[in-house]
Amino acid sequence: MVNTLAPPPAGRTARDTKDAVRRAAVRPGRARRRQIAVAYLFLAPTLLFFAVFLFLPLGFALLLSMSRWTGFELGDIEPVGLDNFARLFADGSAFLTPVLTNTLLYALGTVALALGGSVVVATCIDKLRFQGLWRTLYFLPIVTTVVAVGNVWKYMYEPGGLVNGVLNAFGAGSVAFLQDPGTALPSVVVVQAWASVGSAILVLTAGLKSVPGSYYEAAELDGAGPVTVFLRITLPLLRPSLLFVCVTQFLTGLQSFALITVMTRGGPGDATAVAALEMYRQAFAYGDWGTASAAAFVLFLVVLVVTLAQLLLFRRTGEDA
Repeated sequence: MVNTLAPPPAGRTARDTKDAVRRAAVRPGRARRRQIAVAYLFLAPTLLFFAVFLFLPLGFALLLSMSRWTGFELGDIEPVGLDNFARLFADGSAFLTPVLTNTLLYALGTVALALGGSVVVATCIDKLRFQGLWRTLYFLPIVTTVVAVGNVWKYMYEPGGLVNGVLNAFGAGSVAFLQDPGTALPSVVVVQAWASVGSAILVLTAGLKSVPGSYYEAAELDGAGPVTVFLRITLPLLRPSLLFVCVTQFLTGLQSFALITVMTRGGPGDATAVAALEMYRQAFAYGDWGTASAAAFVLFLVVLVVTLAQLLLFRRTGEDA
C-alpha cells in the first residue's frame, strides 16, 4: 500500500510532484484527442464521398425547389420562395391526384402482393427438398434487367399475348390490361410484385431457419394444427424479417420509375403516372427543374413518414426496431 502521507523523495519539491500529477492527468486527454483525429483521418474519404455525392446534391436540390431554373446556366436560377410547392398543391394540379395517389396505391399493392406471396412461398420452400434450387429460381427476376422484365410482360399483356390466351382458354374474353385506365395500374403492380418477390423470399426463408425447432415440437405435443402453428409461432417470430421486407418493398414501390416507363410511360392518360415519372417529366420534358425538385422533396417526406409509421407499428406490436 502506498503511503500518501509520506514526504516527497529527496531532491523533489511538492510543486514538482503536483506538476507531475497534472501532466499525468493531461496525457490521457491528449491521447484521446489524438485517437479521434486519427479516426477522422481514416473516415475522411468516406465523409468526402458523402459530401460530394449526397450533401452537395441535396443542398442544390433544396435550392432548386425554391427557385425557377430551366437547367442550363446557373446564373439563370431565379428564387421564387415556396411557389413551386404551392403549385404542386394548387387546385387543378395533377400532382396530388392522380400522381401521388397512384404512387401510394402502387406501393401498397406491391407490398400486399409481394409480402403475402413471399410468406406463402417461403413457408412452402422451408418444407421442401432442394431449397437452394427453389430460392435460386425465385431470385432470377431480381438479377434480370427491368427493361427485359417490362418488355416481356408487356407482350404477355397484349390482346394476343399469353395472359389473354389463358383467359380465352377458360372461356373469358380478352382484356386490354395496359390500354384500359382501370386495369393498367393493377397490371403493373402485379409485375412489380412478381419481380421483387425473390428478395423477400430469401429474407423470409432465412428468418424461418432462425426459428427454434423446439417451439414446433412443443406445439405438436400440445396438438396444435398447422394453421395455429403458423399464426401463433411462425408469424410472430418472423416479425423482424417481415418488418425488413415491408419497409424495403414500400420504398421500392414509392420510388418506382423504370418499370412504369417501359410498360406504360404513365399512360393511358395519367392512369399509371407516379411521382418519380412526374419528376422526370417536369425536369427533362418541360425544363422545370424547380417543380421537379419540389416534387422530389414531397416524395422524400412521404417516404420518411411511411417508413416511420411502419417502424412505429411494428414496435407497438412487439418488435423493437
